[in-house]
Amino acid sequence: MAITYKDSGVDIAAGELLVDKIKPMVRSTFNKNVLTDIGLFGGFYDAKFDGYEHPILVASTDGVGTKLKIAVAANKHNTVGQCLVNHCVNDILCCGARPLFFLDYFATGKLNPDVTSSVIEGFTIACRENSCALIGGETAEMPSMYNDGEYDMSGTIIGVVEKNKIINGKNIAAGDVLIGLRSSGLHTNGYSLARAVLLNKFKVDDYIPEISGTLADSLLAIHRSYLNIITPLLNQQLLNGISHITGGGIIGNTKRIMPKDRQLSIDWQSWQIPPIFNLIQNIGDVPTEDMRSAMNLGIGLILVVSKNKADSVISALGAENPIVIGEVK
Repeated sequence: MAITYKDSGVDIAAGELLVDKIKPMVRSTFNKNVLTDIGLFGGFYDAKFDGYEHPILVASTDGVGTKLKIAVAANKHNTVGQCLVNHCVNDILCCGARPLFFLDYFATGKLNPDVTSSVIEGFTIACRENSCALIGGETAEMPSMYNDGEYDMSGTIIGVVEKNKIINGKNIAAGDVLIGLRSSGLHTNGYSLARAVLLNKFKVDDYIPEISGTLADSLLAIHRSYLNIITPLLNQQLLNGISHITGGGIIGNTKRIMPKDRQLSIDWQSWQIPPIFNLIQNIGDVPTEDMRSAMNLGIGLILVVSKNKADSVISALGAENPIVIGEVK
């Protein structure tokens, strides 16, 4: 008996339907620098950097981990794409860069055009919000690689920064102030721990009084982008360092930008930890050190600022209710 490609589990027609569904969304992220439509073997981006004397490209790649398990369980797929873009935007923001364009990779066992287009819709929403073009991507249908309904994704972002405005921590000095900006929740880290603890007791659609909502509402909260908040500070060159709090927590990530002769002093009592983190720790009896190394505990971004500039930065961030969480020793 003849076996077709569709019989083996790959539906080319479903892939073509998906492309038709997402084209208008993807085009909505384009700007004058994007020179091609989707569908070619590569995306073209005009590398004219008006206003830059010595532009430096900054690249980063990431995923959203097992947060996808929550999206699948809750059958809510339009937020994780935003999380991925925002995560990547924040990573290059730590170098002082603004995003130019984004590429995505989406893989699943059996392609569901509605689910996949919902994820890609999230990409396009966040790309527009971050003035970033979605110029290409790859959708892979791989039978037997993933359980029914499951998928994985990653993203690559390219940004640009003026060479003399690169932020790499080299100017961090003893006495610098650590200013924390609040997260929207777990962002995209700590989900393996959160799932191990919470899903033993709750279903994703359970309403939990301690967090004033369902588990899905809390765990699928969109990873914040800090680009528009931080850009004015970058323009004024007020920052010595920026730390995006992802896997590794506050200490692990902020140490990445510290000169070797500098240490961090964190006042762990300086902010109120959001209820979702307390719920995880209390139900799972999770050691504090594990919480601090796996999760952001309510602080999504840390700015390292000279002491004499701290008041100016805090004032500029007034609506964000920034928190002084420590200093550099």
